[in-house]
Amino acid sequence: MPARVLIGTQWGDEGKGKIADILSEEASAVVRYQGGANAGHTVVVGEKTLILHLIPCGILRPGKLCYIGNGVVVDPEALFGEISRLENEGIQVQGRLFVSLSAHVILPYHKLMERIFESLLGDRRIGTAGRGIGPAYRDKAARVGVRVCDLLDRRVFRDKAAVLAQEARMFLEQLGDSDVLVLQASQVGDDAGSAGEEGSLRVEEPSEVVERYSALGERMRPMAVDVSKELNRALKEGKHVLFEGAQGTLLDVDFGSYPYVSSSNATAGGACTGTGVGPTMIDEVLGVAKAYTTRVGNGPFPTELPAEASAALREAGGEYGATTGRPRRCGWFDAVVVKHSVRINGVSRMFLTKLDVLDGIEELKICTGYKYEGGLLEDFPASLEAMFRVEPLYEILPGWKSSVNEARNEKDLPEEALSYVRRIEELVGAKIAGISVGSGREEMLFLD
Repeated sequence: MPARVLIGTQWGDEGKGKIADILSEEASAVVRYQGGANAGHTVVVGEKTLILHLIPCGILRPGKLCYIGNGVVVDPEALFGEISRLENEGIQVQGRLFVSLSAHVILPYHKLMERIFESLLGDRRIGTAGRGIGPAYRDKAARVGVRVCDLLDRRVFRDKAAVLAQEARMFLEQLGDSDVLVLQASQVGDDAGSAGEEGSLRVEEPSEVVERYSALGERMRPMAVDVSKELNRALKEGKHVLFEGAQGTLLDVDFGSYPYVSSSNATAGGACTGTGVGPTMIDEVLGVAKAYTTRVGNGPFPTELPAEASAALREAGGEYGATTGRPRRCGWFDAVVVKHSVRINGVSRMFLTKLDVLDGIEELKICTGYKYEGGLLEDFPASLEAMFRVEPLYEILPGWKSSVNEARNEKDLPEEALSYVRRIEELVGAKIAGISVGSGREEMLFLD
């Protein structure tokens, strides 16, 4: 099938990077269609562990073309930093990576505004990565955003930057200081931007921003293209294109645990709006789920384990954010969540990752429904309050004592491990096509 969309079916961090890397081997082109540098896709190649934020995983496969679609918000400084790190590893990027002229650009004002918004929310803050993603999407919807094509036109860029700077100053004035606002750095991610001494924030002068980012725009000029045109041409020529999603369905702005979500459409529909490829061109949607559940940041998490058990699973699975290093919250597999994702995205086949992390656990639990106000919920509720108050209903399955790390086909799996996988298939309504049993490319087995 020439056009595949790969999506996460939980709260992100499902292991999409490894699966995207494997599927990239068959693709001619790989495209990111939403999110920004808040994503962290980890791929282990031999002895090297590579983390990608903006650039599609296909860049690790020689000769593959990679695209960043219009649905992505691009931080030029982060992009060139990532390019430099890859080239230092001997990976050719120039001539293989292209960015949509219509993609919106993250500026220092967006990082500043995100820090302000998170501080104002107090205990109800979202727990963002502090990369300016939300404010950039907000400006896009408000029709005042800066696009890649604007960076290439200094006059247009100057006018737009002045508007964004004025808005940031107005916010600071309303908070009592027009120049500097001191906030606790712990309230937002580790890259809040526009910071001065002692964690203070300032509004950069538009002239400073225009000078610095116009230069970045000139560096981007050779890679700035009409991504929609390029992808549609490739598909009409029968070439294989992989649409690589970031985050996960439960972080989708429309279908996730709102408002504790990202600011874009991490679902399969975002692949069309985020690249300019029509839905009739998509052949298959593939999902990725972790063999248990994790999430980063605040928000409801029905199957979250108690602190001690969560910490043990975190250490066993190395559950720390690839972008921020923040510890992930850990819990049992939630079939209600994944079933919701299968339906929303039209997933036909799935990949299950980190099955090896469950080695040696005596009993495994799968959430099959929620108890709520004396009744039973079999579907993911839209209400945030309901999500905070539901009680998970579990089915208990026996664990396995031996390691699954060396398994390379179905017969190599312990009977209990295979039963666990098959039960997940039944509950979520999608066939599991492959299982990751380790971090390396070769530590994989395929059922279909």
